[in-house]
Amino acid sequence: MNQPFDESVLIEIAHLICGDDPPLPYRKGYEIVEFLRRATWEDVPDHDGTPRHQWMLELLCERQAQGTDDALLAVLRLADRREYFNQQREYEATVARLGDILALEGLRISHAEGRPMLVPIKADTDARLQMTKVELRVSVSEVVRDPALAAAVQLRLDEARTCYEHGAYTSAVIMLGSLLEGVLAHAAQTRAGTTRPRRPLRDMGLKDLVVFAHTNGWIEHDAKLASELVRHYRNLVHPLAERESGHSPNRDTVDMCWPVVNATLNDLAATASPAPSHQASPPPTAGTPRPSPATVAQRRRPSHQPERSQARSQTGFGPARSTPSPK
Repeated sequence: MNQPFDESVLIEIAHLICGDDPPLPYRKGYEIVEFLRRATWEDVPDHDGTPRHQWMLELLCERQAQGTDDALLAVLRLADRREYFNQQREYEATVARLGDILALEGLRISHAEGRPMLVPIKADTDARLQMTKVELRVSVSEVVRDPALAAAVQLRLDEARTCYEHGAYTSAVIMLGSLLEGVLAHAAQTRAGTTRPRRPLRDMGLKDLVVFAHTNGWIEHDAKLASELVRHYRNLVHPLAERESGHSPNRDTVDMCWPVVNATLNDLAATASPAPSHQASPPPTAGTPRPSPATVAQRRRPSHQPERSQARSQTGFGPARSTPSPK
């Protein structure tokens, strides 16, 4: 028996089998059954009319819990060219997305004599070269309109940068995960989504929030998929989880996680509703003194609160210092 896949990976494998996102090949219920039989599954039940993805995910989880290698067999069939006769575009799209999913498990697709197989990603591979360097193109205030919450999110971004610069990589990843969960929870609380959350917001963790944001079109698929990496390392806030994983975050870990946060913030800003325009002040009523130049100047005088910085990376990737807000 191979090492079992994480549930989040099984969710993505089920999506690939169902093929709901073009150009992935769409499979109807009976076609999914035929696919599993071609993957050499035994005793494949007929599709019972349950929503296809739910049915496929439950079946994958059930077979994995029984100790079978059926999830692995499904993955290998997804990467098998024989499944895509005259469907080169669909094959390439499936294999590309499958590669992103398997990378979360430290695996990749290889081929021997024309047949797919899974092999570990070499430990000496520079993981930073595997990640697209995503530039942060927005400020926190463009993502979070609530000033107090925006300040708290900005503080976590700054603290993550400080931790990175001083070699506290576990703390840096925890700060990034906290930031990611905060902005996604704010979006779920304040935006009008096309779907309703399956559980109360207070009971939703980072995984639930990521799925909910993607389902509503607030973040793209790459951000959804890569956020699993941040969630995995954020969970190392528990020392027992770090011991069980056998790995502690290092500089490369933060360099991989930071672009995920950048991409998510960019997506959330791009899908945010336009800020409400400022309405003109109503004319003063009788008995209300008109503002004088002195009172206007007093209102415009800078407050004694410390200046907040914009959440824009100077390098476009990784923990560069924030630039101060323009006056």
